[in-house]
Amino acid sequence: MATESATGFGPLDGVRVLELGSFIAGPFAGQLLGDYGAEVIKIEPPGSGDPMRQWGITRNGESLWWPAIARNKKSVAIDVREAAGRDVVRQLIDQCDVVLENFRPGRLDEWDLGFAEMSRRNERLIMVHVSGFGQTGPRAAEAGFGSIGEAVGGIRHTTGNPGLPPTRAGISLGDSLAAMFAVIGTMAALNERHRSGRGQEVDVAIYEAVAALMESSMVDFEVAGHLRTRTGSVLPGVAPSNVYPTADGSSIIIAANADAVFRRLCVAMGAPELADDERFATHRARGVNMEQLDEMIGQWTTTLPGRTALERLADAGVPAGEIFTAENMLSDEHYAARDMVLRRTNRDGLDVPMTGIVPKFSRTPGDVAAAGPALGEHTDEVVRGIAGIDSATFDGLLAAGILATSQPPTQ
Repeated sequence: MATESATGFGPLDGVRVLELGSFIAGPFAGQLLGDYGAEVIKIEPPGSGDPMRQWGITRNGESLWWPAIARNKKSVAIDVREAAGRDVVRQLIDQCDVVLENFRPGRLDEWDLGFAEMSRRNERLIMVHVSGFGQTGPRAAEAGFGSIGEAVGGIRHTTGNPGLPPTRAGISLGDSLAAMFAVIGTMAALNERHRSGRGQEVDVAIYEAVAALMESSMVDFEVAGHLRTRTGSVLPGVAPSNVYPTADGSSIIIAANADAVFRRLCVAMGAPELADDERFATHRARGVNMEQLDEMIGQWTTTLPGRTALERLADAGVPAGEIFTAENMLSDEHYAARDMVLRRTNRDGLDVPMTGIVPKFSRTPGDVAAAGPALGEHTDEVVRGIAGIDSATFDGLLAAGILATSQPPTQ
């Protein structure tokens, strides 16, 4: 159905998405869809809004993350726990292409907002579910945050150092992976709808999004009896591919495990003979002698400042890089050249840097037209203009606290 997106020229321009969810997995998917030009209408509870508004580092009571994860979205404050609020949501769903939700499975059905009911009203509707364990199966009803999905999906078991308890990445990896699979599923379902004219459900489980990344772990165990586990900064049998110290105290990563690349590394190190040494001449040999090889490379990198080592490796065609922090990202010329640091002004006038749009599109690049909105900033616009609620009903719902707006009531 034709709509005007926030950006006007993204590849999903004309797609309208209703976001029913909070925290990270669902809202990050909504962020990505908005990046690509979809009109994303975010439903939030009056008064409190999405808890993400207060997560992490805050300034003046608002999360510094909020301007990014809610960018391009329209905030509509509706109490969906009240029947009158759900009536408004139904009328909005009638006008949407996609519903993106991350309630516990079964909650929307309890509210008569589930796919079976909504698709009878709107047969083109695509409903995207994001949950810990999926909509079916013996664990479907369980609560499941991203950290639990990372554990059950297998990645926690393989993350960390040998002999120590499993650790985690410093980001919400499980939630973010689920969000990306939700976007992939949304776009696939939209594409199929062009042929069939019908919508469908997309069921994303966080643990499955994580498990999908676990490479050959299952077959390694069942067929070869090998259980992948924590190996620190290396992958067993893949060398050289590690973190190496430099003369100025920094660390760099070198990935030269392919034969031709390893030969180029040896030349850059001033030791071309290592490429023909039987201990290192093949991929398998380098894996067997990984520790000895890493020690030799580390001895070379510690003779050079990090920047000098990286320049030599780049000139030699050897993949290498420093380990970036946020400070590096903000000042890096490559990030800047590819618009990977966008700056938008939040409602307090603060210049907020955020990551750019991924991937890059040549004709329809998408945009970040606005930072995260105030709670209820678009309630009037959306409820009247899209759901078609008349003024008397709107004012009544506002007075009853079913709706809320960031604007003062009209006199």
